[in-house]
Amino acid sequence: MSIRAASGAALLTLLAGAAPVFAHHSFSMFDQASPVTITGVVSGVEWTNPHVYIELDLTEPVKGAKHWSIELGSPSILQRGGWKFNTVKKGDKVSAVVSPLKNGEPGSLLTRITLPDGRVLGNGGPAGVGPGTTAPPSPASATAAPASASPGR
Repeated sequence: MSIRAASGAALLTLLAGAAPVFAHHSFSMFDQASPVTITGVVSGVEWTNPHVYIELDLTEPVKGAKHWSIELGSPSILQRGGWKFNTVKKGDKVSAVVSPLKNGEPGSLLTRITLPDGRVLGNGGPAGVGPGTTAPPSPASATAAPASASPGR
């Protein structure tokens, strides 16, 4: 193998390994063990890759802040979870359960959001799959008999 070919192969290997590093970041900056509920009026929506952002002006300050930036999944993941680019619009009053930034800044990762029409959406993924992707179970579904249960038992 020539030096030129070996150098090219090494470069391709390095580039292939570097792509996943730049493709996504960790969510470890968010305190997912201590969710908070915030309510306010949407002041902006950024429907862009790699993540969608909702800017929210709070009706009541949380942790001293009146404006929060909420990070969501990618547009394609959100669409699989029932979102459209215009699901949330500037001026909408919403309530969101979020995982705040650990550093205390007014930013967070969305767990679920209640829209003006009462719908509850998670942070992408098909309904019922993964943490933070759906609304909490309704009381009726929590008390319903499992599908495998026999009637009369």
